Amino acid sequence: MSLGPSGQGVPPYPLPPRDLSPFGRPALHRWEIPLLVVVVLLTGFIYTFAIVAVLLGSVSTFVLLFLLAPVLLYLARGQTFAAQRVNGVRMSPTQFPEGFRMVAEAAARFGMPSPPDAYVVLGNGRINAFASGHGFRRFVVVYSDLFEIGGQARDPDALAFVIGHEVGHIAAGHASYWRQLGMFATPFLPFVGSSLSRAQEYTADNHGFCARPHGAGGAIATLAAGKYLNAVVGLDEFADRAWRERGFFVWLVNGLASHPVLTWRANALRDRSRHGKLLWPPKPPDSYAAMPGTDVRYQAPVVPSPDQPGPR
Repeated sequence: MSLGPSGQGVPPYPLPPRDLSPFGRPALHRWEIPLLVVVVLLTGFIYTFAIVAVLLGSVSTFVLLFLLAPVLLYLARGQTFAAQRVNGVRMSPTQFPEGFRMVAEAAARFGMPSPPDAYVVLGNGRINAFASGHGFRRFVVVYSDLFEIGGQARDPDALAFVIGHEVGHIAAGHASYWRQLGMFATPFLPFVGSSLSRAQEYTADNHGFCARPHGAGGAIATLAAGKYLNAVVGLDEFADRAWRERGFFVWLVNGLASHPVLTWRANALRDRSRHGKLLWPPKPPDSYAAMPGTDVRYQAPVVPSPDQPGPR
């Protein structure tokens, strides 16, 4: 199934999907671990600097922030979890059963011993979802406006992709307290910290694609145009702009963003032969050349149904 209307004269996508690691799990972005090592080392250096500054009698707000980071992070995670528990609607077999099933299926697909808690909270028009944790608990939060795309008249595959994306953050270890503590300096590391964040988002997209590949297009369309206009978004045309929209400020907007810009993200979900770009704009696949008078178009890999053989 294509992520959007495919053009004419271009053969189906010939390469196997870049979804699974050699261990049968969704693949990490190739730059995630190297960038994580760099960020953890820089964070450790800043922690050391803060301790030395205190010993020398030089105390500032920045120094105190890092000295208190373990406590501040613990309190923030606990408060966030408590807010969902007392304000959100917890998914269960009787409340939002479709979403509850999607969470359980994604967790099983990623080899997790048990599914995380999942909550629906009031969105007030915002399209968002996130994953976090506290202690040994992990949870997913879906804003109500995003959850509406899972209704009968919406796109349940898109919701399943988003839930798979968020559960993927947990499966990949992104919600770990120790990992987040090691990344505490991320906001103070322009480009390096944001590049790690974008690599993690690409990794989570790989999880979402493995959980529900046919929902990738609908999810991107919803993030780009909203829950009412997502059906009229042409994903191929949207993703093609990743190759065409160039320039310094395009590079800057992406470079400072915590998430890949949507056109690059759409292109990465469509082209499963390579990892999503972090800093430099993507290029069309070398194996494809546009026919005279047409744009480059290619199809996403055909994903077998449960009754057909093939990697799942």
